[in-house]
Amino acid sequence: MEPGKARSCAVVWLGIACCVYATGCARLAINRLGDALAGSGTVFASDDDPDLVGDAIPFSLKLMESLLAERPKHEGLLLASASGFTQYAYAFVQQEADFAEEVDLERAMALRARACRLYRRARGYGLRGLEARHPGFAAALQTDPGTAVRAARKADVPFLYWTAAPWGSLLALSKDSPETLAEQPQVEALIDRAVELDGGFGGGQIHAFLIAYELARPAGPGDALGRSRRHFERAVELSRGRLAAPYVSFAETVCVKEQNALEFRELIGKALAIDPDAAPEARLENIIMQRRARWLLARADDLILPDAPQP
Repeated sequence: MEPGKARSCAVVWLGIACCVYATGCARLAINRLGDALAGSGTVFASDDDPDLVGDAIPFSLKLMESLLAERPKHEGLLLASASGFTQYAYAFVQQEADFAEEVDLERAMALRARACRLYRRARGYGLRGLEARHPGFAAALQTDPGTAVRAARKADVPFLYWTAAPWGSLLALSKDSPETLAEQPQVEALIDRAVELDGGFGGGQIHAFLIAYELARPAGPGDALGRSRRHFERAVELSRGRLAAPYVSFAETVCVKEQNALEFRELIGKALAIDPDAAPEARLENIIMQRRARWLLARADDLILPDAPQP
């Protein structure tokens, strides 16, 4: 994307909406602009400049929220808002907190608090989308998560995933909040139903999420590390090895937990060896995850003790 193009597109869309409003076709304007914004994620995903996208995304997110105030059940906008706030929170807020922690703990804590607020917002839009498709879903999820998610079908998997992902991230950042951690059953029900209905969603996105999530489950069948490894292998298979995220996630969670320096460095090396241009639809994600991979590699001696026994 050329510099400024994201902002220009948003301004053009806003101008179109204003013109149509002037002719008295407000509902049509909102729907058309909503559809356009809901599909804008692919443009951001193929960009090669994280800083440019990071500056542009907040404007698009706020514009979507403005439209949702008028069309609260627009499914495209609800899904785009859930996924957009989740990805922005992780890539441009939570990660910045991680990078800043060693030099500015106060800033890192403030960024994590902001990430939590954004994840809550994303979760809210995801739940609204599921509620629009299945009235009563949100209330049922609170009282009986396992039964509530049985209403979901394969077409609901995007909403299931983009509700579980920010919710799970929120739990990971809220270890000192028993009230938030008590929401674990809802997250488990959502993500388990998603993988049951369409495990191949997003080229392995669900399995990539479950790599780290399995280690946080209070209970589960078999060994948590074994479950994480199986999800890692499946995520790599579904993505055909073109995504850095599964390698980075497994190295950062399982390899560090097992203190396996050899596998840690091997997987980080594989993540860094991926050519972002080989998967244009995931170019931005790969660039962002490779930045995290380099950060992890620089901290390898802090994450894995030098004298840890190796397999």
